[in-house]
Amino acid sequence: MRDASTQKRLTLIALASIGVALLTMGIKYLAYMKTGSLALYSDALESIVNVVAAVVALAALRYAQRPADRNHPFGHHKAEYFSAVLEGVLIVIAALMILREAVPAFATPRVLEAPAVGLAISTVAMAINAGWAALLIRVGSRLRSPALTADGWHLTSDVVTSVGVLLGLLLALATGWYVLDPLLACIVALNILWTGWRVVRESASGLLDRAAPPGMLAEIRKAIETQSGGALEVHDLKTRLAGPASFIEFHLVVPAAMPVAEAHRITDRIEAALCEAVPGAHVLIHIEPEGEAKGPGALVS
Repeated sequence: MRDASTQKRLTLIALASIGVALLTMGIKYLAYMKTGSLALYSDALESIVNVVAAVVALAALRYAQRPADRNHPFGHHKAEYFSAVLEGVLIVIAALMILREAVPAFATPRVLEAPAVGLAISTVAMAINAGWAALLIRVGSRLRSPALTADGWHLTSDVVTSVGVLLGLLLALATGWYVLDPLLACIVALNILWTGWRVVRESASGLLDRAAPPGMLAEIRKAIETQSGGALEVHDLKTRLAGPASFIEFHLVVPAAMPVAEAHRITDRIEAALCEAVPGAHVLIHIEPEGEAKGPGALVS
C-alpha cells in the first residue's frame, strides 16, 4: 500500500496531466486553424484523447488508493489497469477518426496556409508533451503506477508522431507535394493504432496476475535465503503484481519437532526482509513439517 505522501504526489501529477493535456490540445488546434493541415488536425485530435485519458487516470488513481474492505480484501490496486486499458481503446478510436478524415483528402489535397506560424506553434506543444511524458514515465515506473506509465507512453507516441508530422510538412512545403499532408495523417493514425495495442496488451497482462519480473524475483529469493535460517526448504514460490502491490506466497518446511513459536519467528524475519526488498509486498507463508519437503537442492525452489 502506498503511503499518504506518495498518494498525494500521484494525485497532484494526475491533476497536472489534465492541465497539460488541455494546454497542448489548445495549442495544436490553433496550429491546425492557422494552416488547415490534416496532419496537424490529426495531431490535435489525439490531444482530445490525452485529456480524456488524464481524467480517467486521475479517477483510477483515487479509486486504487482505497484501503482493502470486506468486498475487496486484497485492495483496489488493479483499478489502474482498467484505466490503462480504457486509454488504449481511446487511442484506437482516435486513430480511426483520423483515418476517416485523411483518406478522402488524397483526392483533393489542401494548400497549407501560414505554414511557418502553424509549425512554430505545433513545435511548442510538442516540447511541452516531451517534457511531461518523460516525467510521467519516470515517476510511474518508480512508484509502479500503470495509469501514469501508460499516460506517459501515450504522450511519447504523441511526441514521435508530432516530429514526423513537422518533418513531413516541411518536406511538403519544400517540394509542393501537398498530398504528403493526408499521407502523414494516415501514418500518424497507424502509429497511434500500434501504441493503443501496446497499451492494451501491457494492461491486460497486469489484469491477468503477471508474475514478478526476473530482477524482482531474484531479490525475493535472496531475501528468503538470507533470513530462513533454521528452515529446511522453501517451495512453491508464487508471485503476482497488482499496480504498486506485490503478492508473494510460498511453503516453508521446518523440522517436525520445531516449536510453533520458533517457526513463527522465522516467518517474521523473512516477511520483514521481503517487505524491505519489495516495497508494498503482501506476504503469505504456509508452514509445513519436514515430511512435506520436495527433496534436496536449493533452499528456494
